[in-house]
Amino acid sequence: MPGGIIGAQACSAPLPPSAPLRRLTRFEYNNTLRDLANITDNPANAFPSEESGNGFGNDAASQSVPNILAEKYISAAASIASTLTDPANVGKLASCASAPLVGDEVTCVRSVIDGFVARAYRRTVQPAEADGLTQLFQKLRVNETFSSSLAAMLEAVLQGPDFLYKPEFGEPVPGRTDVLRPTGDEMAVRLSYLFLGSIPDDALRQAAARGELQTPAGVQTQAQRLLADPNARQVTAFFFDNLLPIAALSALERDKTLFPAWNAKIGSLMRQETQTFLDHEIFEGPGTWPGMFTAKYTYLNDELAAYYGIPGVSGSSFQQVALDGLKRGGLLTQGGMVAGPIHSNPTNPVTRGALIVKKLLCQNIPLPTGAVLSQVKVPEPNSAPTARERFSAHSSQPACAACHSNLDPVGFALENFDAVGQWRDQENGVTIDPSGNSPLFGSFSGPVELGQRVAESPEAMQCFARRWMEFGYGRVTGERDACALQSTWEKFKGAGYNVKTLLIQLTETDTFNYLPAVRE
Repeated sequence: MPGGIIGAQACSAPLPPSAPLRRLTRFEYNNTLRDLANITDNPANAFPSEESGNGFGNDAASQSVPNILAEKYISAAASIASTLTDPANVGKLASCASAPLVGDEVTCVRSVIDGFVARAYRRTVQPAEADGLTQLFQKLRVNETFSSSLAAMLEAVLQGPDFLYKPEFGEPVPGRTDVLRPTGDEMAVRLSYLFLGSIPDDALRQAAARGELQTPAGVQTQAQRLLADPNARQVTAFFFDNLLPIAALSALERDKTLFPAWNAKIGSLMRQETQTFLDHEIFEGPGTWPGMFTAKYTYLNDELAAYYGIPGVSGSSFQQVALDGLKRGGLLTQGGMVAGPIHSNPTNPVTRGALIVKKLLCQNIPLPTGAVLSQVKVPEPNSAPTARERFSAHSSQPACAACHSNLDPVGFALENFDAVGQWRDQENGVTIDPSGNSPLFGSFSGPVELGQRVAESPEAMQCFARRWMEFGYGRVTGERDACALQSTWEKFKGAGYNVKTLLIQLTETDTFNYLPAVRE
């Protein structure tokens, strides 16, 4: 954990490290348009890919706006505004806007501003802003129709920073000059995008208006309510899609001669297996992060079960299936987890090990450079019968041993799974040795035992809390997050590593509840 254990006195006063200006991600943009205007065709899918940054695409420090993205914003705003103002939809913006127009045009436009635009901005529209938008409409209306003038005004809204970003200005905290507290509307936005990835719903906006989000109890009440919302499951699925190697499984390419059973559909089913398993564990099952590495069941349909060689499963619907606990059991043994990190026909224990060590234990393993790089090149597939023999040379090199002593044993434990996630006892006629011994986990043998070691690892539990903080707060954590990390970790541990408890705890830290008075 960055900063180690911090004394209670040092963490006694709120001292948020930073509050960067965050732009809507593609995921958030799509959700926002869905809930704002019932636009469900996911327009942000056409936007360029986001910089990874913190690993989740929402790192404020990595959110530049290249020309291509600006162009996409412009075209998306035009298309959305056109849809909203066509005869079939314009009445949904405001009842007065339906043809024939009811009442005065300017009065009707002001009702659109007070309703739709306020929801788009996630706050009350200030009088000067409302006047500016009204004047824009009136200027356009001289030569354009009511509908096209209204559409152009909405284009301006949908391209503006108050829609595309989540600005925060804060308000004073009595007795403090070094921190601010988010306003009620700003706290509603923090809560809603953390749990739902979208705009605040009516209940949250009303709670903000009543001042209920200015107290820890009020924030927790809304956090609990939002976590129970069905859309919260989409956010956790998005988190795991970025943490784990499952999002691109259907795009994995393999040699059809070597792996005739592999295809894009199997990849998509593997992703669904992991998503269904995690969703059930968190929202309906015990919900502990260690338990997900030791569970003796998974979720399969008939096609994926047959692919794994597991009998007795019928039907295309995913269902809970008991596992033997010998070959398969727990998250690490699911097909997507072992196929996802591999980008070739031969397996690669280093990339599998790196996934676990870097993503699940937060261990910084620097990429090799210079002379070291030539010593860790991927060995030729025919240089030895098994991956253990091919890759063991890395650990024998003094310059490589420090990193590979952790990476390689973890990867070797997963070698009974081939490059497409099917079980094998031998490679090239040689029995696979899945045993390992690493400084991080001690000794273990095979994927099920490795999963047990991860479940027992304090570092893995701390890392999971840290990953959620980085996702929830939209930035990479550092030394100045030590107090927030410690309080989050302690409550997570005290709750038996329950994931839902962790998500609620994210709203109780000083980082979530305060802003620095001076922005960096």
